[in-house]
Amino acid sequence: MEQKINKFSKQITERDDLPASHAMLYAIGIKDSDFHKAQVGIVTNWYDGNPCNIHLDKLGKIVKKSIKNHNNLNVFQITTIGVSDGLTMGTSGMRYSLPSRELIADSIETVINSHHYDGVIAIPGCDKNIPGVMMALLRLNRPSMIIYGGSISSGLYNKKKLDIVSAFEAFGEKNIGKISQEEYIQIIKHSCPGAGSCGGMYTANTMAAAMETIGMTLPSSSSYPATSQNKKIECQHSEKYIYNLLKNNIKPKDIVTPTSIENGIKLAISLGGSTNLIIHFLAIAKCANIKLELKDFQYLSSTIPVIGNLKPSGKYLMEDIHKYIGGMPVIIKYLINEGILNGNCLTVTGKSLYENVKNIPNINFNNQKIIYPVDNPIKKNGHIKILYGNLATKGSVAKISGKEGLYFRGRAKVFNSEQEANIAILNNKITKGEVIVIRYVGPAGGPGMPEMLKPTSYIMGAGLSKYVALITDGRFSGGSHGFVVGHITPEAYYGGVIAFIQNGDVIKIDSENNTLTLEVEENEIQKRKKIWKPYKSKIQKGYLYKYMKTVSSASEGCITDQ
Repeated sequence: MEQKINKFSKQITERDDLPASHAMLYAIGIKDSDFHKAQVGIVTNWYDGNPCNIHLDKLGKIVKKSIKNHNNLNVFQITTIGVSDGLTMGTSGMRYSLPSRELIADSIETVINSHHYDGVIAIPGCDKNIPGVMMALLRLNRPSMIIYGGSISSGLYNKKKLDIVSAFEAFGEKNIGKISQEEYIQIIKHSCPGAGSCGGMYTANTMAAAMETIGMTLPSSSSYPATSQNKKIECQHSEKYIYNLLKNNIKPKDIVTPTSIENGIKLAISLGGSTNLIIHFLAIAKCANIKLELKDFQYLSSTIPVIGNLKPSGKYLMEDIHKYIGGMPVIIKYLINEGILNGNCLTVTGKSLYENVKNIPNINFNNQKIIYPVDNPIKKNGHIKILYGNLATKGSVAKISGKEGLYFRGRAKVFNSEQEANIAILNNKITKGEVIVIRYVGPAGGPGMPEMLKPTSYIMGAGLSKYVALITDGRFSGGSHGFVVGHITPEAYYGGVIAFIQNGDVIKIDSENNTLTLEVEENEIQKRKKIWKPYKSKIQKGYLYKYMKTVSSASEGCITDQ
């Protein structure tokens, strides 16, 4: 049995010609009896500069303690990087957020492969952590599982529930005199009460819920709050599941299949998840050698009803799913019973998705307004729209809840950076009926494709969400809402048509026909193209320079291992 599950680590532990390697192992406390055991790496995205990640080391230690007592397993704790989206939002540091996904994947692949660990338990927190570890686990393709760090508790001020987006939007509200300086300060102080990832159906919770539905986490991992006893118990139970995965040689590519990926996307859409799921799923599918394209998201979105009344477009948070619904498994069971999800897919429990949830209670629609029935949904089809047109010949991504309408036509107000746009919004330079254009913030142009949460939050705070639209070759936070279109490809940096828009040009966004159009004659566009001067990035060295030289387009998932 031991020989079977230590097939990677034995390349070091059972070779007589590696005395220095063995000396190193003795130095870290390995005993003679441990040399024939399988080795498991516990990788956390721990760092204490971010609430999403501050507690991950503690969770990792709980996992390590549970595994250390197993007769057939050795365990080693590893850390990798993370970037706080909330802390860096609206600053130059935000350019590192999406690129950190690649560093996370590369670093995990490097340590696990070089040290020949037999299995992996990954414990991610913030947004890019989850797809980063998932990409690495698929590249490694050895028995692995994910434990989500969990969601933050809600804040409270003046009997109003708060989260991180409340802080962003409060700035816009203060700017127009809607709230006082004291109210503004109190909202900021009470928005984030402790450890855990941002509470709404933003990117971290979107991806966590999707990974649970794909089968890469234990049931309820996505909905157990970060500081709950349930999360600690989940960590304590991980030992038996990783051992079972090793014993039966169940690998990520056995779990992540075209069908399970479709399950994950469907679940995320049904809950009104972040548009970031598109670039992350494209990258994950690439690592799994599964074909996935933008058009697939449009097809799925057109067939899936939105049933989650969750922030940012709705009212509730992930903690409410845990407290009032009974956790994510209740929703998964409901969607399987409705024929939306396929329950036959294998999961890290060694059982099928349906077997994981079949014995839990059915959802009750009479005592809650968090999850709606599919025959009376919040929206009859998905909020994600893939728009094409002369402004996005390779595609763009819109998040249309329906509250902001389905059609917008207005005159362009053009900005070559997010900072320029933020200043204009805060100084009341935006007129109702305008389409704000923020360009040169794509994967290469940013570089790093920063999120535009600040401008969308300022628009919401200023009460303009129903009267203006925003388009960009950058991307949006899972916390963004309003009439917004991102991921415009080709991006401005490479001479996409977004680079040739001028102030006053008419732009049409039609989410019913899935089009994004610059209403300028083609011959005029070509004239502008001839006199256009390519953008010269200020980034000429370092990681971002390497990233901009290797990253694929947003329509291809912003991957660097092409």
